[in-house]
Amino acid sequence: MGRWRPPRQRGSAYITPAGARALQEELTQLWKVERPQVTDAVHQAAKNGDRSENGDYIYGKRRLREIDSRVRFLSKRLEELTVVDRIPDERNKVFFGAWVTLVDEDDNETTYQIVGPDEFNVKAGKLSVDSPLARQLLGKYLDDEILLRTPEGERQYDIIAIEYKPYA
Repeated sequence: MGRWRPPRQRGSAYITPAGARALQEELTQLWKVERPQVTDAVHQAAKNGDRSENGDYIYGKRRLREIDSRVRFLSKRLEELTVVDRIPDERNKVFFGAWVTLVDEDDNETTYQIVGPDEFNVKAGKLSVDSPLARQLLGKYLDDEILLRTPEGERQYDIIAIEYKPYA
């Protein structure tokens, strides 16, 4: 059986300025700091002789491949991303970058920011624009109701606040 897998569907090509900065910082950290350190460690390990049983050399080469793969991905991804850095004119409608406060049937309030797929973190309240909940929210207005189908059943949410914070 082969290792081939069908290509993953690409995420939306939108990102907030903070997300773009984070990806650029990660790229710089990998390329300017980590890669030279790992390259030096591999060079030192290679001087020790037999490379077939040299753990430092084997691990270092593996880490270099991981770093190079991530650097390639980040470089290509940053080129194709569109940074959304302006606040829409219609502020009572949900667009990319909005902070949306929802209340469910049990009166539990939750606030999410709709961000790009490269920066989502549900624990931090950042919801990917490609997620089912975000797709339901986009284009809705204040006080609209949405119905989300989940594996546990249907859940109803009310939009009680929409906020756009200025980008730094």
